[in-house]
Amino acid sequence: MASSLFFILLLFSLSSLHYSLSYPTRTARFRSELISQPINSTLSPTTYFEVTKPIELPKTEPCSYLLLQHQFGFTYGKPPVLADYEPPSNCPSQNFAKIVLQWTATSKGRQFDRIFGVWLGGVEIFRSCTAEPRATGIVWTVKKDVTRYHSLLMRNQTLAVYLGNLVDNTYTGVYNVNLSVHFYPAEEPHHKSMRNSDNSIHGYNSKADLILPISRNLPLNDGLWFEVENSTDTQSKEFHIPQNVHRAVLEVYVSPHENDEFWYTNLPNEYIEANNLTSTAENGPFREVVVTLDGVVIGAVWPFTVIYTGGINPLLWRPITGIGSFDLPSYDIELTPFLETILDGKNHEFGFSVTNALNVWYIDANLHLWVDKRSTKTKAKLLTHNSLPLAFSSVSNFTGLNGTFLTSVSRSITSTGWVKSSNGKIRTKSIQEFGYSNSMVMEKDGVLQIVNQTIEFKGSVYTKMPNVSVQSMKSFKNFPLYLYTDSVNQENGTYSEVSHVSLGFAEKKIDSSGSEISVSSLKNLQNGQGSMLVKGKLVVSGLGNTKQELDYNDNEQSCYFRNVSSSNYTILYDVEGKTCGNMTRSRFGFWHGKILLEGLF
Repeated sequence: MASSLFFILLLFSLSSLHYSLSYPTRTARFRSELISQPINSTLSPTTYFEVTKPIELPKTEPCSYLLLQHQFGFTYGKPPVLADYEPPSNCPSQNFAKIVLQWTATSKGRQFDRIFGVWLGGVEIFRSCTAEPRATGIVWTVKKDVTRYHSLLMRNQTLAVYLGNLVDNTYTGVYNVNLSVHFYPAEEPHHKSMRNSDNSIHGYNSKADLILPISRNLPLNDGLWFEVENSTDTQSKEFHIPQNVHRAVLEVYVSPHENDEFWYTNLPNEYIEANNLTSTAENGPFREVVVTLDGVVIGAVWPFTVIYTGGINPLLWRPITGIGSFDLPSYDIELTPFLETILDGKNHEFGFSVTNALNVWYIDANLHLWVDKRSTKTKAKLLTHNSLPLAFSSVSNFTGLNGTFLTSVSRSITSTGWVKSSNGKIRTKSIQEFGYSNSMVMEKDGVLQIVNQTIEFKGSVYTKMPNVSVQSMKSFKNFPLYLYTDSVNQENGTYSEVSHVSLGFAEKKIDSSGSEISVSSLKNLQNGQGSMLVKGKLVVSGLGNTKQELDYNDNEQSCYFRNVSSSNYTILYDVEGKTCGNMTRSRFGFWHGKILLEGLF
């Protein structure tokens, strides 16, 4: 995931030294020297982890299976590792309440962060970033709830895992991977809340009957994702669906890399041109993944700002990794209003593009379908569809390399339709509303950069069945980001890099069905500050301190909180519990420029 030279010049503020020193185009080359140290065989491997809400599991013994065991050494540009997958056959019950995918990996030496994906029958079920190893070794485990892929997991499939790694005399880290799956039988009797009941909103809280891959086909010497290389590039895939579908949802996976890994730091083209900056990341700081159906915009994704394990200052993410880095989020787009278009038995086409994109974005999707088992054909009608162009505002005020920049964007996409099945005529309305703000400050002739960005999203799905009250699912998301980077010259040809990062992910969900209302909220915030002392190409010392607090509250199910802090591989404190309201708010703001999650909703 190579960064752009612009990120080196600005984000890590090397512009004042670039012309006197030959710098690599990747901050990982600095930190690789940092972890080059004598191996102490008495030290145990360091355990890396991402702070997430634990998966709620039934009190049953799982049926567990090892899907893949592999060493990913020199695998870049080679085919994905394949394995035959068979559904569980020897479990005492085939009624599974929860299915969990588990990735466990170890590594030792020096290595970059690597993006990887796991596909089952061409359907992506997991996208992640590797941890960066150290001389004494590391280990990390990721558990992902893959219950929504139930129908896929109940059929024979081809499992594909792509992790493009390079190994040589300098970068020696090989990733030793075990991939497993755990099937948890349902408890008897199995309690169903409104959120997971099949009967509350027909087909709207149940698992899909069929999942189609919207990805590249094997064989490949790469991952199955599409690669969007610039702002005019559109990647597409044809598909067709059964004619008895009564609901459709498109799940989209996205991740930025290379020149757009740090897209939120990119400055406007007018600034770049005025200062004659070449080999710099451009097109400003706004990115939008646009999804089309037969050429018509039907949805969008404004992605969360995932910072990979080598981003900004790598010591910030050891051992606590960035939010979403070990389990990149996917994004759902309700397609039910558009069923009239695709129920004709013919081929249709999804298209994916990225507004203002630079090379490269990895994108693919999964089409989740619910079928009417009591009929062979459903009918549907698209009533309204309104997708207005982006409302875009950009204001720049700069002199030379110093200045301020403000970018504001908004968009809404609304669709309404009905589908008639054996359950009657169901009317569905889908609304996507987006808001974006990015303010940047450049000082010290472009050496110091401050980024303050917020992405807001409101997604709503309303359904109306005959003789049933309107039912709805609403999701409110807020992604705040604050970034401060500066560079200061020191004695003896050295300089110090200073970085502050605040990254947040907040979501509130409200499901309603008549008088029943289910509400859950998740607030997850990381604050990190770090410094590196650099001489030539060598990081001679460094520091990374990270604090994180997660608070989850589900008024129908449970509560969970975790408060953890680390400094250079060492956990300073780690407190967690299941009591509501125990989150220590005061620990959020430990430096200037903090972002708080209170009051988002």
